[in-house]
Amino acid sequence: MFKSISLLALFATFSVACAQTSNSASLPSCSQMGIGQGASLDGFVPFPATDPLNQNISTLPVASDSSAIIGLLGSIGLHPDFGAGTYDGINIGMGYEVVGSQALVPINYVDYGSQSDPGPMPIPANAPVEGAGDSSADHHVLILSESNCFLYELYHAALQTDGSWNAASGSVWDLLNDNARPYTWTSADAAGLPIFPLLARYDEVAAGEIRHALRFTVAHTRDAFIAPATHVASSSPTVGFAPMGTRFRLKASYDISGFTPQAKIVLQALKTYGMIVADNGSNMFIQGTNDSRWNNDDLHNISKVPASAFEVVNTGAIWTYSTLPHGAAPVISSLTSTASSVTSGTAVTVKWETTGASYFVLTPGIGAVRGNSAVVKPTQTTTYTLHANSHFGSTTKTITITVQ
Repeated sequence: MFKSISLLALFATFSVACAQTSNSASLPSCSQMGIGQGASLDGFVPFPATDPLNQNISTLPVASDSSAIIGLLGSIGLHPDFGAGTYDGINIGMGYEVVGSQALVPINYVDYGSQSDPGPMPIPANAPVEGAGDSSADHHVLILSESNCFLYELYHAALQTDGSWNAASGSVWDLLNDNARPYTWTSADAAGLPIFPLLARYDEVAAGEIRHALRFTVAHTRDAFIAPATHVASSSPTVGFAPMGTRFRLKASYDISGFTPQAKIVLQALKTYGMIVADNGSNMFIQGTNDSRWNNDDLHNISKVPASAFEVVNTGAIWTYSTLPHGAAPVISSLTSTASSVTSGTAVTVKWETTGASYFVLTPGIGAVRGNSAVVKPTQTTTYTLHANSHFGSTTKTITITVQ
């Protein structure tokens, strides 16, 4: 039992008095997902088929710096950083949870708040934390909402006694649309990418096919990134180091016919969709979920694949912070409400008009929203802030609703 519930109780009262955006009530493509920790997505693939993470890259040309990047990796083999059970008492791979009608709780950023999406977020108190029990782990928390079809991800997350969560950084992702977070922003991942949509999951392998790229780490990266990555985590200009967002592809000529069933499906995905440099870490560690149904002996066969079996493909320009493209930040031309002074608990519709925005967050009490309106029911005088984001920046505007 919590030692203190004052903040959580106050926030719960406030969040219950708020409703999500009016046009997100019916999301059939997300409703097929199961509910719970490690739940099956039942065929749902995050993001549209046109999203770069879901792009078939099997015919893209080889990048000009492919030999240099692969050459620096030497003879090291691919390593499946996921599986069943535990190693030294720590779960192998990442956990995740699909929630339904889950209460929103505050998120307190302690390091990279200026590059993070503000809460609240529907993070359960018992949400699975990556590497729980290991102080050196990244402690990612990955939550999908079946009810509003958003993905919420936190880095270095820790539950607080009042029910809120502390995190070093965090991001929200619209699972139904392409997402454009500001260039130079990190996310819960060093490359500024989402984590969950790039994990190998058991439910996909059981269905016979992974239909998206996978994430992996290398020990050294370049001070550059390739979209859809938005962030760097290195100061090195070394050409042989891969920029964040670099796409590796298992060569079409590499024979996978003799591999065991689970390994073969993962390797076929690496031929069709490839894998993306998402973070600094151990060389050629590919990530997936922790699931008791993985066959660890089967997955171990992936380690037979050497780095030399891969090639780097050309998926776009290599940008540094000094050369990245520039454009106009989103413009919030109006932020209005149907009433400016109300009695406690009265429903008020907050509306906005914007140009150039990819996604919105309305605080406090609402969080990520679609469309151009949301209904709030303030119980005290409240100043609401709309955050409108795109690749070219984040713009905010406020409106105050007085409670008499």
